Amino acid sequence: MKSDKSLLRQIPHVDRLLKNVILTDSGVYRHEAAEAVRDVLAELREKLITGEAGVVPGEDELARSAAELAGKRARLNVSRVVNGTGVILHSNLGRACLSKAAALAAFHSAASYCTLEYTVEEGARGSRTARIEEYLRAITNCEAALVVNNNAAAVLLILTVIARGGNVIVSRGELVEIGGGFRIPDIIAQCGCIMREVGTTNKTRLSDYRSAIDSETRALMKIHTSNFRIAGFTGAVTLEDLAELGGAHGVPVIEDIGSGALADLRRYGLHGEPAPAQSLKSGADIVSFSGDKLLGGPQCGIVLGREAYISEMKEHPLYRALRVDKMTVSALEATLRVYADLNIAERDIPVLSMLSATEEPLRSRAERLCGEIIRRGGNAEAVQAKSVAGGGAVPGLELGSYAVAPSGGKSAAEYERELRGQPVPIIGHIEEGRLLLDVRTMFEEDYDYVAEKVAGITK
Repeated sequence: MKSDKSLLRQIPHVDRLLKNVILTDSGVYRHEAAEAVRDVLAELREKLITGEAGVVPGEDELARSAAELAGKRARLNVSRVVNGTGVILHSNLGRACLSKAAALAAFHSAASYCTLEYTVEEGARGSRTARIEEYLRAITNCEAALVVNNNAAAVLLILTVIARGGNVIVSRGELVEIGGGFRIPDIIAQCGCIMREVGTTNKTRLSDYRSAIDSETRALMKIHTSNFRIAGFTGAVTLEDLAELGGAHGVPVIEDIGSGALADLRRYGLHGEPAPAQSLKSGADIVSFSGDKLLGGPQCGIVLGREAYISEMKEHPLYRALRVDKMTVSALEATLRVYADLNIAERDIPVLSMLSATEEPLRSRAERLCGEIIRRGGNAEAVQAKSVAGGGAVPGLELGSYAVAPSGGKSAAEYERELRGQPVPIIGHIEEGRLLLDVRTMFEEDYDYVAEKVAGITK
């Protein structure tokens, strides 16, 4: 049965609904509210025409529906989530969380004018990364340093400046693919270099590099296979031996170490991640790594090495195209400043804090969170779990952890979907038919929120 036209005439005008206090106080922008109102009214009109609806709701109800729709759409933008996955450097969730000091530094530089390229003492123009370079020299004992917008950009700059027009020798076992389908061979080709791969997938010898060097060789490149491991009958050339070979032939040695931990991760039981300072000490002429992984800073690419090579890169036009903005500069400065005292770094830098957390305190956190959920009328239990570093760092490593598992009459998939649909989504992972919320990657200031939402869906 189709509706008569009198019902259609009762539909309020868009402008009238936009003045409704429910929408004006909803916190969404006017253009977002207007789009939502039009869609809500269009859907109502269609239902009235087809007879699916036989009455026009009140203006408050329509305004409420529009406000909910606009709010839901606004949450589709990049927004905060609670990470209960146990993956510390979760690429889909933004990788490293900044320390509060770094986040505050980025906020102040973004929200006001700042001394990005200005020296107050001299009242003259300065370098935007001078302070960062000072910190990196102090931490790693490098001769010089520069910063670009990510590690792929760092490799692009290095090869373009150092090796363009010649060949770059790389072990076949180190031709990695990083996130997004970007492959080392493609990057090398983009830089105007010819890749000379040597050795086999599982074994590369020093003699393989030596035999490949000729008059067109511009660099020997070593790439840390940070996102996979080859085990069994394997062999690789050490950086020390490669540096000695490069020195004997006057060919620079480049090492891309990927995640770039500035702290000694062995103290957390994490082995196999090269440190920039050790790479330089072992003879690498140029080292590159990410700032937003194990370092715990903002997204950027850091290049360390000999003064002559770094100076040449800084003078290249590509360097300006890849330079970092004021928020990255401020956040990286604040992050590097903390590394002077590792105990403070472990406390203040979330990545290090999460990596260094041991099982007993994590168990206590999980039990406390479960207790709060139960106190609020919900159901959950603390269970053992496994965390990982993520972000392509320390592949295969698992860290003993504890998680909160919601329990009741619903499936794990239902719990996962309901928590993911909260105003601040709570993201966990399903394992053996249970939804797990790993406390290692959740901030304690979010526990009340998590307890409230988990209690709400498990009552």
